[in-house]
Amino acid sequence: MTQVTFKHNPVTLVGTERKVGDKAPNFTVVNRDLEEVTLHDYDGKVRLISVVPSIDTSVCSTQTRKFNEEASNLDNTVVLTISVDLPFAQKKWCAAEGLPNAITLSDHRDLSFGEAYGVIMKELRLLARSVFVVNAAGEIVYAEVVPEGSNHPNYEAAIEAAKKA
Repeated sequence: MTQVTFKHNPVTLVGTERKVGDKAPNFTVVNRDLEEVTLHDYDGKVRLISVVPSIDTSVCSTQTRKFNEEASNLDNTVVLTISVDLPFAQKKWCAAEGLPNAITLSDHRDLSFGEAYGVIMKELRLLARSVFVVNAAGEIVYAEVVPEGSNHPNYEAAIEAAKKA
């Protein structure tokens, strides 16, 4: 399993680590209206899954904005931002940031996504900063778990993977 730190303190990742070539496992999260959403709701599309510890922090905010701006121009691609923030906080953030169409999904209820993708930081009950690109056929074509949770992901590599997917 990938070794990850958060603010330079080691954390234990829980769940099943996912790699390029794996079939993307389904998960259930909730949207800003408290409705259940699954990966399969976006079948047939390229899915760029941007995972952040908490949307209302500077790096997470930048990550969410950058992926939404960059990938919105890609054909048949959807950006899903997932965190354990409550849906109400996600909704407030989107309104304050002027991103009403951003898809923010909360894994706060049962950590379904975090468990399925191996990115739960056990000590913090937050998701590790990571990015997964799932092609229209449901295969993971890009996977990055950022080694230090306060650092940015490789935006260019993830966007390039989404373009090629």
